[in-house]
Amino acid sequence: MIVDEFRDCAGCRSLFTKTVVCEEYDMKKPIPTLGNPQNTIAVLQKYGFNFQKKFGQNFLIDTHVLDKIIAAAQIGPEDFVVEIGPGIGTMTQYLAYAAREVCAVEIDQNLIPILKDTLSGYDNVTVINEDILKVDLNALAEEKNDGKPIKIVANLPYYITTPIIMGLFENHVPVESITVMVQKEVADRMQVGPGTKDYGALSLAVQYYAKPYIVANVPPNCFMPRPKVGSAVIRLTLHGESPVQVENERLMFRLIRASFNQRRKTLVNGITNSAELPYSKEQVAEAIARCGLPPAVRGETLTLKEFAGLADVLQNL
Repeated sequence: MIVDEFRDCAGCRSLFTKTVVCEEYDMKKPIPTLGNPQNTIAVLQKYGFNFQKKFGQNFLIDTHVLDKIIAAAQIGPEDFVVEIGPGIGTMTQYLAYAAREVCAVEIDQNLIPILKDTLSGYDNVTVINEDILKVDLNALAEEKNDGKPIKIVANLPYYITTPIIMGLFENHVPVESITVMVQKEVADRMQVGPGTKDYGALSLAVQYYAKPYIVANVPPNCFMPRPKVGSAVIRLTLHGESPVQVENERLMFRLIRASFNQRRKTLVNGITNSAELPYSKEQVAEAIARCGLPPAVRGETLTLKEFAGLADVLQNL
C-alpha cells in the first residue's frame, strides 16, 4: 500500500514527505518521539545537558524539516546510513525507523548516555564516540555495506562543514548521496556558477564530485538554541562519472585554491604566488594562452572544464 505524505494507514503513520511503501518498514520499530521542542527540552533537562559552543551544537526541533531531510535522502529499508553529529538522537530515530542500519558518529562524550537512552528502542543503530574526520569510513562501508555506496545524513556544525564534505570527497569514500543541513550561505556556494560572488573553490569541488540540489531553506527558529543565521538542507548526489576529465586531479584543485585565495589578482599572479605550485609567471601565461583564455583572466570566471584544461596543459609543460 502506498501512503501519501502525513496520512495514516492501517496503524502506520507515515513520517515522510514523499510516498513510502508501508509493508517495507519494520512495524516493531518505535515511531520517533523526538523532533518537537517539548520532548527535546525534557531530554535535555533529564540529563542536565549544556550546549557546547565549541561543537557548534544546534538541535533540530521541527518535525516537518526532519521529514524533508529523510525524504530528500531517499532512505529505504535496504540502506546503510552514516549520520554525522546525532546530538540527542532526534534525526537518528527517523533514520533508524526508515533504514536497515544506522551508524551515528558523535564527538561529544556527554551525549553518549543520552543517545543510549533515546535510541534504546532501535537495535539497528551503532553509536561511535569519535571525531568524524578520524573515522575510517571506507572500512566502515566495507564492513557494514559490503563496500557498496552508503548514504550520509547530517546536521553539520557550521565551523567544520567544508572539511567534513571535502574529506568525504577527497578520501573517495563510497557514497551514493550526502544530505546535510548547513549554513544557507554555504549551501548557496555549493551550487552557484562562474561570475557570481559566492562562486569559489567549494563550488568547483562540490560540482566536480556531485550534483547539488537545495531541498529546503530552514529558519533559525527550527533549532535549539537558535543560530544567528539561516540554514538550508542540501543533497549532494555523487556523479557516476566526473563531468570533466583531468589528468592530475590534485593539480587541478591546487590551481583552483590558488586562484581563489587571491580573488582580486589575475589568474597568472594567483597561481605564481602560490607556495603549492612550482610554475613561473611565463609558464602560467603560456598555459593560459594555450587554453584560449585572455591574459588578464581571473579565476572566478573559469568553469570547472576550463580549470581541468589548464591543469592538463601545465601538467605537460
